[in-house]
Amino acid sequence: MYLNKKVCVIIPAKDEQPSIGLVVGALKKLRFFHQALIDEIIVCDNGSQDLTAETASAAGAKVVSQPSMGYGIACLTAMKALPEDCDIVLFIDGDHAFNAEQCFDLLAGMIDGADMVIGSRVLGARERGALTGPQMAGNWVASLLIKWIWKQNITDLGPFRAISYSALKQINMLDHTFGWTVEMQIKMILHNFTTVETGVDTRVRIGVSKVSGTLKGSIGAGIGILSMIAKLWWQHRRASKHLVMKYER
Repeated sequence: MYLNKKVCVIIPAKDEQPSIGLVVGALKKLRFFHQALIDEIIVCDNGSQDLTAETASAAGAKVVSQPSMGYGIACLTAMKALPEDCDIVLFIDGDHAFNAEQCFDLLAGMIDGADMVIGSRVLGARERGALTGPQMAGNWVASLLIKWIWKQNITDLGPFRAISYSALKQINMLDHTFGWTVEMQIKMILHNFTTVETGVDTRVRIGVSKVSGTLKGSIGAGIGILSMIAKLWWQHRRASKHLVMKYER
């Protein structure tokens, strides 16, 4: 609970046994005036071949399962387990790349009036090797496209973010793969919600990344992100044209 706001955390995880317990444990330790900051932690086990689910459960998380592979579908599955009285949803990865203490920075932005706060790795301190070249390049290209098309300045598509549960339900998230984060950011713009960024520190993750750790993962993520930007641009363009035609009749 943070200033009378119920805070829930979603962690999509695949084969994160070495790190997931550390992430859940760090979140469970967070306190705000001697009260637990996080009301519920939901881990979606996305077809792990190790003991990710068991480790997360032992650390105190609620675990749901989604055998179909995909970052987005794992998040969507976890969303179904959110309590209806949740006020703010935090998304964080299960790889121990982020500092749980910086949840406070994201939540402060929410209390200040934002509908979503992105934890920007670009604006924070980064350990050497924490972000790969393809990740930095992908962020730069996606940020440039969003600024060009929707006039919104962003620096990162980072997975560490806070969003109002009300807004999250309204934007109707659909993507099942790596386009999830950029879909959320663009749909928040299209729905006229307020998004801000705050710098978050990044350390080298535990284990191998499913995205940047392989050539296939990097290419797949890049295609997913660019395809999502193109899809939402085309949908918005068609909707705008339809609206103009309607008023001209």
